[in-house]
Amino acid sequence: MLTLTTRHQVVIGMILLLMLVLTRGQHAASIDSLPAATLATFFLAGVYIASAWFLALLFTAAALVDYLAITVGDVNSFCFTPAYSLLIPAYGALWLAGRVYTTYYRYHWVTLIPLSISVFIGALISELLSSGGFYRFSGHFTDPTLVEFGERLVKYFPSSLSNMVFYIVIAMMIHSAFLVIRKMNHSSIEADLT
Repeated sequence: MLTLTTRHQVVIGMILLLMLVLTRGQHAASIDSLPAATLATFFLAGVYIASAWFLALLFTAAALVDYLAITVGDVNSFCFTPAYSLLIPAYGALWLAGRVYTTYYRYHWVTLIPLSISVFIGALISELLSSGGFYRFSGHFTDPTLVEFGERLVKYFPSSLSNMVFYIVIAMMIHSAFLVIRKMNHSSIEADLT
């Protein structure tokens, strides 16, 4: 089980919030060369932050960035439809997948199996809710069918998943680096005591 101090959770939370804001959509602060980190931030929030309040804060930040991009920025409001509300359970599924993964976490290469399963299932459920909801309830598609949605899913889901995996791999490397440093510091303290 992965447990962190409140201080560590706050620091990680601020980093995740910053990642979301800087990479979400096409707004003034966007770093265009980086893929969107939204899906990864919700999953990683589930892994590192125990409080569901942070999930609400992340969703509020994402919605605020979208609102500002549409009202102040030069972003089209095409995606802002009644289906937008389905982002709540979509992002919640990612957070929950992260929480479930923490119960299987071990600092060992075997942890890659439950991590991969959690990432894939969380991303798939999120995609079904967000893209499926948009396809069915946005009003932009006159005659939605499961076949057409399946084709769209096959076309867009791999890109969405790869963006998410990009950030999770970076988070894994940072996580591992901190554990190695911590172990080295702990070993040097023990050596000093002997």
